[in-house]
Amino acid sequence: MENNTNTTNGRRREIMLRLCVTEAERDIIFEKMSQYNTNNFGAYARKMLIDGYVINVDLSEIKAVCAEMQKIGVNINQIARRVNTTSRIYEQDFIEIQGKVDEIWRLLRLSLLKAR
Repeated sequence: MENNTNTTNGRRREIMLRLCVTEAERDIIFEKMSQYNTNNFGAYARKMLIDGYVINVDLSEIKAVCAEMQKIGVNINQIARRVNTTSRIYEQDFIEIQGKVDEIWRLLRLSLLKAR
């Protein structure tokens, strides 16, 4: 440990910690940093040393499910308007909604399988 005055974001960090690593360890550290989309070694090291872990959540599959749910909502609104206007409902409307619901279930199952 060495004493050093370091000001970051208005905070004063007076103690510098240093460590030695092998080239392979350094490569692993930089690879993990890139997985969390950071190039700031100091911030990454503090987070890992204090909390012990960093969680990076991929929400792309949840966004796909939400998009499908939005499509179903639009379809239901269109059907409701037509029923209110014509007092008729068509079997094809139900088939289309069921197809969208099936797609949501498919995406959810896929997400759960990937999470294992």
